[in-house]
This record gives sequence, C-alpha cells and structure tokens, in this order.
Amino acid sequence: MKYLYILLVFVPVTIAGKVMGMSDAMLFVCSSLAIVPLAGIMGKSTDSIACFCGQKVGGLLNATFGNATELIIAFVAMKEGLFDVVKASLAGSVIGNILLVLGLSMLTGGLKYKTQEFNKSSINMTSSMLLLSVLGLSIPAIFTHTLPEEALTAQYEGLNIIIAVLMLLVYVMQFVFSFVTHRYLYEETVPKDEEEAPKQSLPAAIAMLIASTVCIAIISELFVGTIEPMADSAGLSKTFVGIILVPIIGNAAEHSSAIIMALKNKMNAAVEIALGSSLQIVLFVVPVLILLSLFFTPMSIVFTPFELVAVTAAVLIANRVASDGESNWLEGLQLVTVYIMIGAAFFFV
Repeated sequence: MKYLYILLVFVPVTIAGKVMGMSDAMLFVCSSLAIVPLAGIMGKSTDSIACFCGQKVGGLLNATFGNATELIIAFVAMKEGLFDVVKASLAGSVIGNILLVLGLSMLTGGLKYKTQEFNKSSINMTSSMLLLSVLGLSIPAIFTHTLPEEALTAQYEGLNIIIAVLMLLVYVMQFVFSFVTHRYLYEETVPKDEEEAPKQSLPAAIAMLIASTVCIAIISELFVGTIEPMADSAGLSKTFVGIILVPIIGNAAEHSSAIIMALKNKMNAAVEIALGSSLQIVLFVVPVLILLSLFFTPMSIVFTPFELVAVTAAVLIANRVASDGESNWLEGLQLVTVYIMIGAAFFFV
C-alpha cells in the first residue's frame, strides 16, 4: 500500500491543472491517479478506527466506508445528470469486485499456495444474499415492459422508493444476522501474535478519515466533469468509462488489499472484501443514491439488459466458486478471463 502514497502528488497537480486550464484528458488522468491513494488512506483510517471500536462497531464502520469513494463519485455524477455513467459504474463495481478482484486474488494466491480455504458458511450466506439482491434489481427493468410508456412516470417513482427502502432494510438486517443472531458463523480464531494493532492513534485516524473524505469529494467534482469530454475525445462510450474505468479507479486500493490478503493465505478476508463490497454496492450505495436523487432529479433504478446480464452472471459465478470453500489459481484465471470478455463487449457497445 505504501507505494500508492506517492500518487498523492497528483492531488495538488489536479487542482492546479484545473485552475491553469489543463486539457480534459490530462485532468481525467491526474484526478484518477489522485483518487487512488485517497481511497487507500480512507480505508486505512477506517481499519485503525475499527481496532479501537471492537468487532461489531468496526464491522459497521468498514461496511459503511468500504464503498465511500464510489458513493461520492456516483453522487457527484448523479448531480450532474450523468445517470447512465452512475448506473454503469455501480454495475461495474459489482462485476469488477466479483470477477476482477476475486479472480486476481485467487490467481495470485493460488500461484503461491496449491489450494486456499475460506469460511464456506459465511461466504455462502454473503453470495446468496448478493444473488437475491441482484435479482431485486431486475424487477424495475421487468416492470418497465409491463406498462405503456405514458403510465410509467408516477408509478415508477413509487416503485423506486419502495425497492430502495427494502434494500436498506435488508442491509441493516444483515448486520443483525452477522453480529447478533448468527455471530458464530462469522467468528474466526486469530492467534494473539497475528492480531493487528492500530497503525494510528484514534484522533489521527479520525482526522485522516475526514481529510481524505473531503479531498475525495473535491477531486471527484473535477473527475466527473472530465468524463464526457474525455470519452468523446478518446472515442470511448460513456458506458465503457462508467462500467470499467470508474470502478477500477474507485476500487484500486481495495483491489490491492484483497490481493495482499490472498498472498498472506488469508483467503477468507480476500473473498469477503470482494463479495462483501459488491453486496454493499447493491444494498447500500444503490438505494442511498436513489433516495438522494429525489432532492435533485429522480434517478431510475433500471439497468440496461446487458448490464443486468453481466451482473447476474458474475453473481452466479460467485455462488458457484464459493460453494466448496476452496480456491485455486485456475478458478482465478477463469474469473479474470470472464471479466476481460465482458469488458471487451462493453468496449464495442
């Protein structure tokens, strides 16, 4: 993770570039490189705070801030009316976490260890809930084909709100399940010598969390403003930028964390990072954005058919991979290959 901090130099470079009239393509690159270390600092600060707060509160903090970067970027894009980019980036985060992050973790870990094991019970629960959540996203798309176009507007907004509230409710209930009623499924015995000590004092961690969040919000404003001009100049579709580039930028720090965990033979943590982050996107980030959009221009929850197929296929693969509680490098290679195939398809859309 330390090498990522070198990229912090791009924070002032991005701000200065905006003031000095840097080209949109260069501003996109600089702001992208600036977001990566800021997301890493946010994650590290959250981990340090979690060490002081205990397992329950720590788990809640990690879940809440785990996708904060994506939420901020998506919120800024939503305010700008870039709904297609927002929905593509959310779908891309789910696809990227399951296929790319999990795939690279299994591939790199599998090259070092012949077979790696993880907590089958907890991961199966996460992957099953992920499947049900993604199927829930399909309901609005089906609904739009059952009514004439002129009758959709009023009824559809109500359906959006109902689904968003239900998703948030399920999101809260999963914490009740994992930390209260079925806590034993998620508990792991960690030897004393392997327990991680906080790397920062509590005040320092809180200060770094606040500072990184503010910086990400500022840089995200500049980043989102360059998406359309950059896509046009590079000949890329906004869908490709949203579903491939934006999630990779927002999740870069998280990607490296999962791979490092796999290399340390902590496959349970690596799988939980990938699948847990995807679950947070569907159950927390999506409904929060839908509810926040009511204060601006209401955003629909309808994804394109190809986005839905890609997300559903990724989740089905996750369920299959998690079913045996073991992983190897070939499974990782298969996941990465599917991700490249999907990315290539979106490139030509």
